[in-house]
Amino acid sequence: MTYSLMVGSIRCHILSDGQQIGDGGGYFGVVPRVLWQRHIEPNREGQIPVAVRSLLIESDAGLILVDTGQGDKLSPKERGFIGLGEKDERLIGELHKAGFSAADIDIVLMTHLHADHIGGNTRWEPDRALVPTFPNAKYICQRLDLAAASFPNERTRATYHVQNWQPLQEQNLLQVVDGPQQLARGVRTAMAPGHTAALQTVWVEDGGESLLFLGDSANWAIHLERLAWVPAYDILPLTTIETKRRLRMEAWASDALLLFQHDPRVVTGRLVTGKRGPMVQPEIVEEAWWDPVVEV
Repeated sequence: MTYSLMVGSIRCHILSDGQQIGDGGGYFGVVPRVLWQRHIEPNREGQIPVAVRSLLIESDAGLILVDTGQGDKLSPKERGFIGLGEKDERLIGELHKAGFSAADIDIVLMTHLHADHIGGNTRWEPDRALVPTFPNAKYICQRLDLAAASFPNERTRATYHVQNWQPLQEQNLLQVVDGPQQLARGVRTAMAPGHTAALQTVWVEDGGESLLFLGDSANWAIHLERLAWVPAYDILPLTTIETKRRLRMEAWASDALLLFQHDPRVVTGRLVTGKRGPMVQPEIVEEAWWDPVVEV
């Protein structure tokens, strides 16, 4: 579902690349299942629902798209593994609903290079040539993340697919940066290491208002509330804890609207005082689509 909102004078659109399933242990790491299943009931295979969201920003530098989802290059086996149906225009369809086409995008900002975040960067032509999905855009990634993706190890190899960025390098469309960037007036990136060494978050700030796109620094609202709840996917788990601590302080100070990329229920929310410390008060909530009894 597409949501549009204003951050001061900057219009933003929350786009969906669909809903999928993931491993509960992957998203909650060493947290015992008896604890995390109070927040989301898994199916008998231990799988849970996962949202995949992108952010579209109408800026003075043009249209900025943050992350591109899974894309449509997955094989039927790969699609079945994560619960995606037949090929469709998930993100592209949502982009059209917002009134834009792929050719309208000026900047693609990659929070990091995992396949579920940049799979939509490229697509197959009928002749099986790989081409940029957003032909008029420059694609921005962090140097350390590109290095990690280019030289993966046994633990990370499965999530890095060269077809998601290599064609961009070959066509000189990939802009490699090092550290925080000012993308446009009121739009900036910030470093949030933990999930990867150079994970990027995105801040939209204008007129005393702010929005924080958390990406994989805090997959779900509960991950931001409970600092020790760190996904097994994070390569630097102790760093993740300190990154989340800092992000909570920054978000609290600016009363930022928090945008969660993977939470299947809480799309956005703000921090408020809770019994155990800061907690997320949801603002945009998705209706439940998950029935753990039904096989996906």
